[in-house]
Amino acid sequence: MPNLRDYLDIRLASACDQWHSIIDRTPVTEGSRQVAFLPVETLICLAASLLVNHRKYGGSTAHRAVEPVPTLARLFRRPNSSVLAKMANLDGSRRNGAKHEVEVAARLLAEPGQLGAAYRILITAARSVGVGPAALPDFLGLAGNEDDLLLIGQRELDEADIVTAIRPAVEVWRESRTDLDERTTERLLMAAVRVGQHRFASEVLRNHGHRCVFCGLSVALPEKRAARMLIASHIKPWRECTHAERLDARNGLTACPTHDVAFDTGLMTVNGGLRIHLKPALAAAVQADPAARAAFGRPPLAEKLLLPDAAMPPDAKYLAWHRQHIFEEAAS
Repeated sequence: MPNLRDYLDIRLASACDQWHSIIDRTPVTEGSRQVAFLPVETLICLAASLLVNHRKYGGSTAHRAVEPVPTLARLFRRPNSSVLAKMANLDGSRRNGAKHEVEVAARLLAEPGQLGAAYRILITAARSVGVGPAALPDFLGLAGNEDDLLLIGQRELDEADIVTAIRPAVEVWRESRTDLDERTTERLLMAAVRVGQHRFASEVLRNHGHRCVFCGLSVALPEKRAARMLIASHIKPWRECTHAERLDARNGLTACPTHDVAFDTGLMTVNGGLRIHLKPALAAAVQADPAARAAFGRPPLAEKLLLPDAAMPPDAKYLAWHRQHIFEEAAS
């Protein structure tokens, strides 16, 4: 049985041996007894959880799981449901994982740089034994570059807000997950919030074509740098949201830093027809101040949100909340 260090300190030689074992594996049909997950499989599933929310899929919908789940299932010679179940084990949703898996997830998700380093080893080992990009794509885009693994959207989160949000879940887990110590429970639940925010921000950015919906700014830079030029944040602030609202991409807008701050502080809002409105004081500044005009004149500011043709528009209920609680209450 693997020990904690087999996951946290994965070595290239060990990873190569495990990939060889996977390549030689006989496919297992749904419902049949499967071989135990190897550390490389578990770690790849943990990395994939940054992109895929396993909770969206039940037993009857596992076949609809998005990439990289189907590709990983084929590589591991397992059904989609097995990969999704492993993700559930890792985030504590199920008790059926190997002894150390929840602790591994809690540690690595709390230290994304360490998870990124392990991921690079897994990809390097896979390539060295003949597992190419078609069988195992570099779905985090970390192979061949020196950038750290980055969880995006984190600036919107306040540590105190996270602690408050997870407190009820911590109490429930103390009763139901007596197999976990309190520190691991707290780290895992805090990591779940940060991963959820990362998935939310990633989906918002994709939905808006990676450009500011207010002015159209789009930057072709490596992700680590581009992440500071475009911000995907909530319309109804995270701290005010229910759990479902925090993960709803229709509660998000992609903006450049200037327009993100103006929207968050109530200097701008968007009506139900997606038209952009300025606070009277800001509109006056645009007329009098060339610098204000350069940022909030039209152009560069659009009359309506700039959304790709196939984009999901923001939900009217979130825009209404922003107008009532942020725009109308902001000082003129």
